[in-house]
Amino acid sequence: MAARFARLTKPAISALKVGQRINEHGIVAERMKNGDIRFSVNIMVDRERIHRVVGMEGEGVTREQAVRAVEAFRTKAREGRLDLPKGRKSHRLFRESATEYLKQLEDTLSEGDKGFADLPNKRRHLNTYLVPHFGNQRIDKLTDFGVKGYARKRIEAGAKQATVNRELSTLSHFLRRMKVTTRPEIVKAEEERKKIDALTVRQQQDLMKAARGDQDPATHLFVAFGLGSAMRHSEILKARFDKIDWDQRRLYIPTAKAGQRIQPLTPSLVELLRIEREQREDQDGFIFPATRKDAKKPHRQSMARQFERSVVRAKLDPKKVTPHVMRHTAITQLITAGTDLPTVQKISGHKTLAMVLRYAQIADPHVDRSIEALGAGFADAITQDLHTDENQAAASGV
Repeated sequence: MAARFARLTKPAISALKVGQRINEHGIVAERMKNGDIRFSVNIMVDRERIHRVVGMEGEGVTREQAVRAVEAFRTKAREGRLDLPKGRKSHRLFRESATEYLKQLEDTLSEGDKGFADLPNKRRHLNTYLVPHFGNQRIDKLTDFGVKGYARKRIEAGAKQATVNRELSTLSHFLRRMKVTTRPEIVKAEEERKKIDALTVRQQQDLMKAARGDQDPATHLFVAFGLGSAMRHSEILKARFDKIDWDQRRLYIPTAKAGQRIQPLTPSLVELLRIEREQREDQDGFIFPATRKDAKKPHRQSMARQFERSVVRAKLDPKKVTPHVMRHTAITQLITAGTDLPTVQKISGHKTLAMVLRYAQIADPHVDRSIEALGAGFADAITQDLHTDENQAAASGV
């Protein structure tokens, strides 16, 4: 049915003065500085603003052509809705899709599944950063430029590149999971590599001795776990006695950052755990059970405070030596011992070999042996005599 106009009539359009405009039914007629009338459309279709110039009256454009342009946009929108799920009248927005995505993950993932441990991070990425930025946009209308703008805005707000890259990984997984066919290109910038700190053998001994002297009897066991297994802080605290294969010296980890895995244990650590288990009433439960009866979790959530006390007692720097440094130390020792990277990956639980390679670049005995060959030809020529005041004066002719 043709639109009926009360304001945008032909006499009203002809009577427009320069700078004046009339807007009705999403059609705008405006008198330009050159005296010509410009027709444009400004409408909302499927929650998306469409603002287009149709043309100038001097070029033969009429109000009726603007009406047909409006209908064309709406027809295109109706055609675009043909592939929508039954019962939907509009395309999904980012905000509602994010809610659906998180619910899917919560319903389908269980403890031990790959990705379960990362679920809290995905929830935080979406609810805190991605949804506030993309919330009212159509999920199928995200652009390369829009994603780059998001990353730039986060960096300008003070976020580290590594943090932004993790958020972009969540965005990528989200779009794939929601089966968005026209996905934007998601490019992650290179991250600044952190220095990998590792303890010397003497420092490890001092730390272990200090941990044994801590008032918390679990501290020495935590340090032994960290130095003897390369496990992460949270993985250690979730370990259970009934998940240990005592004969094979293996610990089953149902929930880890890169999914469930079988963790090898050293003979000395297994023996220490045997002794600890014999002293417990619950010989099948958590190795680090919660100390409070009203605790929300059945196991401890952190040993950071106890660890810091031990670091200080060992005369180490608590700003540099954190629980994660024990993991760095163990992996560095494996590399230094000549362990091949796939084996190191199995022990450390890293998701990719690229992560393990960072350690290999720092602690590579083959590189150390090879670098010694450099400079062999002139090593003997570098003597203390060359640096005496007498020889320097003679060389300069003074």
